[in-house]
Amino acid sequence: MRSLKNKRILLGVSGGIAAYKSADLVRRLAEHGCDVRVVMTRGAQEFMQPLTFQALSGNPVHTDLLDPKAEAAMGHIELARWADAIVIAPATADVIAKLAAGTADDLLSTLCLATSLPIAVVPAMNQQMWSSPATQDNIERLRHRDVAVWGPGSGSQACGEVGAGRMLEPLEIAERVNDLFNTGSLAGLRVMITAGPTQENIDPVRYLTNHSSGKMGFAVAQAAVEAGAVVTLVTGPVSLETPEGVERVNTTTAQQMLEACEEYADGCDIFIATAAVADYRLAEVNEHKIKKDHEELVITLTKNEDILATIASREEAPFCVGFAAETQNIETYAMGKLQRKKLSMICANRVHGDSNTGFNADSNELHVYWENGKKHYPNMPKTRLARELIQLIAEHQQPDI
Repeated sequence: MRSLKNKRILLGVSGGIAAYKSADLVRRLAEHGCDVRVVMTRGAQEFMQPLTFQALSGNPVHTDLLDPKAEAAMGHIELARWADAIVIAPATADVIAKLAAGTADDLLSTLCLATSLPIAVVPAMNQQMWSSPATQDNIERLRHRDVAVWGPGSGSQACGEVGAGRMLEPLEIAERVNDLFNTGSLAGLRVMITAGPTQENIDPVRYLTNHSSGKMGFAVAQAAVEAGAVVTLVTGPVSLETPEGVERVNTTTAQQMLEACEEYADGCDIFIATAAVADYRLAEVNEHKIKKDHEELVITLTKNEDILATIASREEAPFCVGFAAETQNIETYAMGKLQRKKLSMICANRVHGDSNTGFNADSNELHVYWENGKKHYPNMPKTRLARELIQLIAEHQQPDI
Protein backbone atom coordinates (compact mmCIF):
# COMPACT_ATOMS: atom_id res chain seq x y z
CA MET A 1 0.00 0.00 0.00
CA ARG A 2 1.03 3.62 -0.56
CA SER A 3 2.43 5.36 2.53
CA LEU A 4 0.01 7.35 4.68
CA LYS A 5 2.82 9.48 6.07
CA ASN A 6 1.65 12.83 7.46
CA LYS A 7 -2.02 12.03 6.89
CA ARG A 8 -4.21 13.31 9.72
CA ILE A 9 -6.88 10.77 10.62
CA LEU A 10 -9.72 11.46 13.01
CA LEU A 11 -10.86 8.13 14.43
CA GLY A 12 -14.38 8.01 15.82
CA VAL A 13 -15.01 5.19 18.32
CA SER A 14 -18.61 4.40 19.18
CA GLY A 15 -20.18 2.15 21.81
CA GLY A 16 -19.79 -1.44 20.71
CA ILE A 17 -17.80 -4.40 21.99
CA ALA A 18 -15.61 -4.09 18.88
CA ALA A 19 -14.19 -0.88 20.38
CA TYR A 20 -11.32 -2.98 21.72
CA LYS A 21 -10.17 -3.46 18.10
CA SER A 22 -9.95 0.31 17.68
CA ALA A 23 -6.95 0.42 19.99
CA ASP A 24 -5.07 -1.84 17.57
CA LEU A 25 -6.33 0.29 14.67
CA VAL A 26 -4.68 3.37 16.17
CA ARG A 27 -1.41 1.45 16.33
CA ARG A 28 -1.76 0.23 12.72
CA LEU A 29 -2.48 3.72 11.42
CA ALA A 30 0.51 5.09 13.31
CA GLU A 31 2.71 2.38 11.77
CA HIS A 32 1.63 3.62 8.33
CA GLY A 33 2.69 7.17 9.22
CA CYS A 34 -0.66 8.68 10.26
CA ASP A 35 -1.17 11.28 12.94
CA VAL A 36 -4.29 10.03 14.76
CA ARG A 37 -6.71 11.81 17.05
CA VAL A 38 -9.54 9.90 18.68
CA VAL A 39 -13.11 10.99 19.37
CA MET A 40 -15.09 8.71 21.70
CA THR A 41 -18.84 8.62 22.22
CA ARG A 42 -20.26 8.17 25.69
CA GLY A 43 -21.07 4.54 24.89
CA ALA A 44 -17.52 3.87 23.73
CA GLN A 45 -16.20 4.98 27.10
CA GLU A 46 -18.20 2.19 28.72
CA PHE A 47 -16.08 -0.34 26.84
CA MET A 48 -12.67 1.39 26.66
CA GLN A 49 -10.88 4.06 28.68
CA PRO A 50 -9.80 7.27 26.89
CA LEU A 51 -6.36 6.90 28.47
CA THR A 52 -5.72 3.81 26.32
CA PHE A 53 -6.22 5.75 23.10
CA GLN A 54 -4.25 8.71 24.41
CA ALA A 55 -1.27 6.48 25.14
CA LEU A 56 -1.42 4.80 21.71
CA SER A 57 -1.98 7.94 19.64
CA GLY A 58 0.15 10.37 21.63
CA ASN A 59 -2.71 12.88 21.45
CA PRO A 60 -5.47 13.89 23.87
CA VAL A 61 -8.76 12.04 23.40
CA HIS A 62 -11.85 14.13 22.65
CA THR A 63 -15.19 13.28 24.25
CA ASP A 64 -17.14 16.51 24.79
CA LEU A 65 -19.08 18.53 22.25
CA LEU A 66 -18.45 21.80 24.05
CA ASP A 67 -14.87 21.67 25.28
CA PRO A 68 -13.80 24.60 27.52
CA LYS A 69 -10.17 23.87 26.59
CA ALA A 70 -10.84 24.26 22.86
CA GLU A 71 -10.74 27.54 21.01
CA ALA A 72 -14.08 29.28 21.64
CA ALA A 73 -15.17 25.94 23.17
CA MET A 74 -15.91 24.67 19.65
CA GLY A 75 -13.85 21.50 19.51
CA HIS A 76 -15.82 20.04 16.60
CA ILE A 77 -14.79 22.92 14.33
CA GLU A 78 -11.13 22.70 15.36
CA LEU A 79 -11.04 18.95 14.78
CA ALA A 80 -12.77 19.24 11.42
CA ARG A 81 -10.17 21.81 10.32
CA TRP A 82 -7.29 19.67 11.59
CA ALA A 83 -8.17 16.34 9.98
CA ASP A 84 -7.64 15.00 6.46
CA ALA A 85 -10.26 12.26 6.83
CA ILE A 86 -12.66 10.73 9.36
CA VAL A 87 -12.90 6.99 10.04
CA ILE A 88 -15.58 5.69 12.43
CA ALA A 89 -14.69 2.23 13.73
CA PRO A 90 -16.70 0.66 15.16
CA ALA A 91 -19.76 2.36 13.67
CA THR A 92 -22.80 1.14 15.58
CA ALA A 93 -26.33 1.11 14.21
CA ASP A 94 -27.03 4.15 16.37
CA VAL A 95 -24.14 6.19 14.95
CA ILE A 96 -25.03 5.19 11.39
CA ALA A 97 -28.61 6.31 12.01
CA LYS A 98 -27.41 9.65 13.39
CA LEU A 99 -25.20 10.31 10.38
CA ALA A 100 -27.98 9.35 7.98
CA ALA A 101 -30.45 11.66 9.73
CA GLY A 102 -28.00 14.52 10.18
CA THR A 103 -28.33 14.44 13.96
CA ALA A 104 -25.80 16.50 15.90
CA ASP A 105 -26.21 15.70 19.60
CA ASP A 106 -22.65 14.69 20.48
CA LEU A 107 -19.11 15.53 19.37
CA LEU A 108 -18.74 12.75 16.78
CA SER A 109 -22.04 13.33 14.97
CA THR A 110 -21.58 17.11 15.08
CA LEU A 111 -18.11 17.16 13.58
CA CYS A 112 -19.25 14.81 10.78
CA LEU A 113 -21.99 17.32 10.00
CA ALA A 114 -19.55 20.24 10.18
CA THR A 115 -17.09 19.01 7.56
CA SER A 116 -16.69 18.16 3.90
CA LEU A 117 -13.88 15.71 4.69
CA PRO A 118 -13.90 12.15 3.34
CA ILE A 119 -15.73 9.93 5.84
CA ALA A 120 -15.63 6.14 6.19
CA VAL A 121 -17.81 4.06 8.50
CA VAL A 122 -16.86 0.54 9.58
CA PRO A 123 -20.08 -1.15 10.78
CA ALA A 124 -20.06 -3.43 13.82
CA MET A 125 -23.30 -4.78 15.28
CA ASN A 126 -25.49 -7.82 15.79
CA GLN A 127 -26.28 -9.58 12.51
CA GLN A 128 -30.02 -8.96 12.92
CA MET A 129 -29.43 -5.24 13.47
CA TRP A 130 -27.26 -5.12 10.35
CA SER A 131 -29.87 -6.84 8.19
CA SER A 132 -32.66 -4.63 9.54
CA PRO A 133 -34.38 -2.62 6.78
CA ALA A 134 -33.86 0.54 8.83
CA THR A 135 -30.09 0.03 9.00
CA GLN A 136 -29.87 -0.89 5.32
CA ASP A 137 -31.84 2.24 4.39
CA ASN A 138 -29.44 4.34 6.48
CA ILE A 139 -26.41 2.70 4.85
CA GLU A 140 -27.77 3.46 1.38
CA ARG A 141 -28.33 7.09 2.36
CA LEU A 142 -24.73 7.37 3.50
CA ARG A 143 -23.41 5.76 0.32
CA HIS A 144 -25.52 8.18 -1.71
CA ARG A 145 -23.63 10.99 0.08
CA ASP A 146 -20.26 9.40 -0.85
CA VAL A 147 -19.60 8.12 2.66
CA ALA A 148 -17.42 5.02 2.35
CA VAL A 149 -18.81 1.87 3.99
CA TRP A 150 -16.18 -0.77 4.77
CA GLY A 151 -17.61 -4.15 5.71
CA PRO A 152 -19.00 -5.65 7.76
CA GLY A 153 -17.39 -9.04 7.84
CA SER A 154 -19.20 -12.29 8.65
CA GLY A 155 -18.63 -14.87 11.35
CA SER A 156 -19.31 -15.58 15.01
CA GLN A 157 -20.26 -12.58 17.13
CA ALA A 158 -19.89 -11.65 20.78
CA CYS A 159 -23.62 -12.22 21.28
CA GLY A 160 -23.21 -15.86 20.23
CA GLU A 161 -24.91 -15.47 16.85
CA VAL A 162 -23.31 -16.02 13.46
CA GLY A 163 -23.68 -13.76 10.44
CA ALA A 164 -22.75 -10.40 8.91
CA GLY A 165 -21.95 -7.62 11.35
CA ARG A 166 -18.36 -8.16 12.47
CA MET A 167 -16.05 -5.15 12.32
CA LEU A 168 -13.23 -5.58 9.81
CA GLU A 169 -9.80 -6.30 11.23
CA PRO A 170 -7.62 -3.25 12.03
CA LEU A 171 -4.95 -4.11 9.44
CA GLU A 172 -7.52 -4.22 6.63
CA ILE A 173 -9.07 -0.95 7.77
CA ALA A 174 -5.66 0.75 7.82
CA GLU A 175 -4.98 -0.46 4.28
CA ARG A 176 -8.35 0.86 3.10
CA VAL A 177 -7.64 4.37 4.39
CA ASN A 178 -5.65 4.95 1.21
CA ASP A 179 -8.95 4.71 -0.70
CA LEU A 180 -10.08 7.95 0.92
CA PHE A 181 -7.25 9.84 -0.76
CA ASN A 182 -6.79 8.02 -4.08
CA THR A 183 -9.54 9.79 -6.01
CA GLY A 184 -8.45 8.98 -9.57
CA SER A 185 -9.66 12.40 -10.74
CA LEU A 186 -6.45 12.93 -12.75
CA ALA A 187 -5.94 9.29 -13.74
CA GLY A 188 -3.56 8.91 -16.67
CA LEU A 189 -2.70 12.62 -16.94
CA ARG A 190 0.85 13.98 -16.82
CA VAL A 191 1.32 16.82 -14.34
CA MET A 192 4.41 19.01 -13.93
CA ILE A 193 4.79 21.06 -10.75
CA THR A 194 7.41 23.61 -9.72
CA ALA A 195 8.16 24.19 -6.05
CA GLY A 196 10.40 26.06 -3.65
CA PRO A 197 12.65 29.09 -4.17
CA THR A 198 15.44 29.70 -6.64
CA GLN A 199 18.90 31.02 -5.80
CA GLU A 200 20.76 33.61 -7.89
CA ASN A 201 24.48 33.86 -7.18
CA ILE A 202 26.11 37.16 -6.25
CA ASP A 203 29.57 35.69 -5.72
CA PRO A 204 30.88 32.23 -4.72
CA VAL A 205 29.46 32.53 -1.17
CA ARG A 206 26.35 34.74 -1.49
CA TYR A 207 23.09 34.57 -3.38
CA LEU A 208 19.66 36.19 -3.70
CA THR A 209 16.65 34.11 -2.74
CA ASN A 210 13.25 34.29 -0.99
CA HIS A 211 11.36 32.70 1.92
CA SER A 212 9.63 29.90 -0.01
CA SER A 213 9.88 26.55 1.77
CA GLY A 214 8.45 24.40 -1.04
CA LYS A 215 5.84 22.89 1.29
CA MET A 216 2.85 23.88 -0.85
CA GLY A 217 4.36 22.55 -4.05
CA PHE A 218 5.32 19.24 -2.46
CA ALA A 219 1.81 18.92 -1.00
CA VAL A 220 0.31 19.56 -4.46
CA ALA A 221 2.61 16.90 -5.94
CA GLN A 222 1.44 14.39 -3.33
CA ALA A 223 -2.21 15.26 -3.99
CA ALA A 224 -1.73 14.90 -7.75
CA VAL A 225 -0.25 11.41 -7.32
CA GLU A 226 -3.18 10.46 -5.10
CA ALA A 227 -5.47 11.67 -7.90
CA GLY A 228 -3.79 9.19 -10.28
CA ALA A 229 -1.51 11.56 -12.20
CA VAL A 230 2.03 10.90 -13.41
CA VAL A 231 3.88 13.69 -11.61
CA THR A 232 7.17 15.45 -12.27
CA LEU A 233 8.26 17.84 -9.51
CA VAL A 234 10.82 20.47 -10.56
CA THR A 235 12.08 21.96 -7.32
CA GLY A 236 14.46 24.60 -6.14
CA PRO A 237 16.84 23.96 -3.21
CA VAL A 238 14.68 22.71 -0.32
CA SER A 239 15.11 20.07 2.39
CA LEU A 240 11.86 18.17 1.90
CA GLU A 241 11.27 14.47 1.37
CA THR A 242 10.11 13.54 -2.12
CA PRO A 243 6.48 12.34 -2.09
CA GLU A 244 6.10 8.66 -2.93
CA GLY A 245 5.53 8.07 -6.65
CA VAL A 246 6.83 11.51 -7.72
CA GLU A 247 9.73 12.06 -10.13
CA ARG A 248 11.90 14.82 -8.64
CA VAL A 249 14.14 17.15 -10.66
CA ASN A 250 16.47 19.35 -8.56
CA THR A 251 17.42 22.82 -9.76
CA THR A 252 19.02 25.89 -8.20
CA THR A 253 18.69 28.96 -10.41
CA ALA A 254 15.71 30.29 -12.32
CA GLN A 255 17.46 29.48 -15.60
CA GLN A 256 17.99 25.87 -14.54
CA MET A 257 14.34 25.57 -13.52
CA LEU A 258 13.23 27.01 -16.86
CA GLU A 259 15.38 24.54 -18.80
CA ALA A 260 14.03 21.62 -16.75
CA CYS A 261 10.43 22.74 -17.29
CA GLU A 262 10.93 23.08 -21.03
CA GLU A 263 12.47 19.61 -21.14
CA TYR A 264 9.54 17.99 -19.33
CA ALA A 265 6.76 20.13 -20.86
CA ASP A 266 6.32 17.91 -23.91
CA GLY A 267 3.33 15.69 -23.31
CA CYS A 268 2.43 17.55 -20.12
CA ASP A 269 -1.32 17.91 -19.54
CA ILE A 270 -1.29 20.19 -16.50
CA PHE A 271 1.40 22.61 -15.31
CA ILE A 272 1.14 23.94 -11.73
CA ALA A 273 3.72 26.62 -10.94
CA THR A 274 3.93 26.97 -7.16
CA ALA A 275 7.64 27.89 -7.13
CA ALA A 276 8.71 31.36 -6.02
CA VAL A 277 11.04 32.03 -8.93
CA ALA A 278 13.46 34.98 -8.75
CA ASP A 279 12.35 37.75 -11.07
CA TYR A 280 15.93 38.99 -11.47
CA ARG A 281 19.48 37.65 -11.48
CA LEU A 282 22.84 39.41 -11.42
CA ALA A 283 23.93 40.76 -14.78
CA GLU A 284 27.41 39.54 -13.88
CA VAL A 285 28.31 37.17 -11.06
CA ASN A 286 31.51 38.08 -9.23
CA GLU A 287 34.21 35.46 -9.67
CA HIS A 288 35.60 36.03 -6.17
CA LYS A 289 34.05 36.88 -2.82
CA ILE A 290 33.13 40.54 -2.57
CA LYS A 291 35.06 42.29 0.23
CA LYS A 292 33.58 44.80 2.66
CA ASP A 293 35.74 47.63 1.35
CA HIS A 294 32.92 50.16 0.79
CA GLU A 295 29.94 51.51 2.75
CA GLU A 296 27.65 50.77 -0.17
CA LEU A 297 27.52 47.97 -2.72
CA VAL A 298 25.84 48.48 -6.07
CA ILE A 299 24.81 45.43 -8.10
CA THR A 300 23.11 45.32 -11.47
CA LEU A 301 20.21 42.94 -11.99
CA THR A 302 18.76 41.62 -15.21
CA LYS A 303 15.32 40.10 -15.62
CA ASN A 304 14.82 36.34 -15.69
CA GLU A 305 12.56 34.78 -18.29
CA ASP A 306 9.09 34.05 -16.89
CA ILE A 307 8.79 30.25 -16.62
CA LEU A 308 5.02 30.13 -16.31
CA ALA A 309 4.42 32.53 -19.19
CA THR A 310 6.89 30.61 -21.33
CA ILE A 311 5.11 27.29 -20.82
CA ALA A 312 1.67 28.90 -21.21
CA SER A 313 2.70 30.41 -24.57
CA ARG A 314 3.63 27.06 -26.13
CA GLU A 315 1.68 26.09 -29.24
CA GLU A 316 0.19 23.10 -27.42
CA ALA A 317 0.13 24.59 -23.95
CA PRO A 318 -0.97 22.51 -20.97
CA PHE A 319 -3.65 23.59 -18.51
CA CYS A 320 -1.56 26.20 -16.65
CA VAL A 321 -2.08 27.10 -13.00
CA GLY A 322 -0.09 29.93 -11.48
CA PHE A 323 0.58 30.99 -7.91
CA ALA A 324 0.87 34.57 -6.72
CA ALA A 325 2.03 35.70 -3.28
CA GLU A 326 0.76 39.23 -2.70
CA THR A 327 0.83 41.76 0.13
CA GLN A 328 -2.10 43.86 -1.12
CA ASN A 329 -4.83 44.10 -3.80
CA ILE A 330 -4.89 40.31 -4.16
CA GLU A 331 -7.71 39.97 -6.68
CA THR A 332 -6.56 42.86 -8.88
CA TYR A 333 -2.98 41.60 -9.17
CA ALA A 334 -4.02 37.96 -9.52
CA MET A 335 -6.50 38.64 -12.31
CA GLY A 336 -3.91 40.79 -14.07
CA LYS A 337 -1.44 37.87 -14.07
CA LEU A 338 -4.14 35.44 -15.17
CA GLN A 339 -4.94 37.51 -18.26
CA ARG A 340 -1.43 38.74 -19.03
CA LYS A 341 0.14 35.28 -18.94
CA LYS A 342 -2.90 33.56 -20.54
CA LEU A 343 -3.32 31.14 -17.66
CA SER A 344 -6.13 28.69 -17.05
CA MET A 345 -6.23 29.40 -13.32
CA ILE A 346 -4.32 31.35 -10.68
CA CYS A 347 -4.04 30.87 -6.93
CA ALA A 348 -3.25 33.89 -4.77
CA ASN A 349 -2.54 34.32 -1.10
CA ARG A 350 -1.66 37.23 1.13
CA VAL A 351 1.75 37.04 2.78
CA HIS A 352 2.98 38.84 5.88
CA GLY A 353 6.28 38.60 7.68
CA ASP A 354 4.60 37.40 10.88
CA SER A 355 1.80 35.35 9.29
CA ASN A 356 1.05 31.71 10.09
CA THR A 357 0.13 31.15 6.44
CA GLY A 358 2.11 31.22 3.21
CA PHE A 359 5.89 30.95 3.18
CA ASN A 360 7.41 28.43 5.64
CA ALA A 361 4.05 27.79 7.34
CA ASP A 362 2.28 24.43 7.42
CA SER A 363 -1.06 26.03 6.56
CA ASN A 364 -2.26 28.42 3.90
CA GLU A 365 -5.26 30.36 2.63
CA LEU A 366 -5.96 30.64 -1.08
CA HIS A 367 -8.05 32.75 -3.40
CA VAL A 368 -8.39 30.89 -6.72
CA TYR A 369 -9.46 32.70 -9.91
CA TRP A 370 -10.28 31.58 -13.44
CA GLU A 371 -12.21 33.13 -16.29
CA ASN A 372 -15.65 34.09 -14.94
CA GLY A 373 -15.14 32.31 -11.64
CA LYS A 374 -13.41 32.31 -8.28
CA LYS A 375 -13.25 30.31 -5.07
CA HIS A 376 -11.88 31.04 -1.61
CA TYR A 377 -10.26 28.41 0.61
CA PRO A 378 -9.91 29.46 4.27
CA ASN A 379 -6.80 28.75 6.28
CA MET A 380 -6.17 24.99 6.47
CA PRO A 381 -3.20 22.57 6.43
CA LYS A 382 -1.35 22.73 3.11
CA THR A 383 -1.77 18.98 2.62
CA ARG A 384 -5.54 19.29 2.76
CA LEU A 385 -5.55 22.52 0.75
CA ALA A 386 -3.54 20.78 -1.96
CA ARG A 387 -6.17 18.03 -2.29
CA GLU A 388 -8.94 20.63 -2.53
CA LEU A 389 -6.99 22.47 -5.23
CA ILE A 390 -6.27 19.32 -7.24
CA GLN A 391 -9.97 18.45 -7.18
CA LEU A 392 -10.82 21.96 -8.42
CA ILE A 393 -8.26 21.67 -11.22
CA ALA A 394 -9.67 18.27 -12.19
CA GLU A 395 -13.13 19.82 -12.48
CA HIS A 396 -11.94 22.74 -14.64
CA GLN A 397 -9.27 21.22 -16.86
CA GLN A 398 -9.63 21.68 -20.57
CA PRO A 399 -12.08 19.21 -22.18
CA ASP A 400 -9.51 17.93 -24.65
CA ILE A 401 -6.92 17.00 -22.01
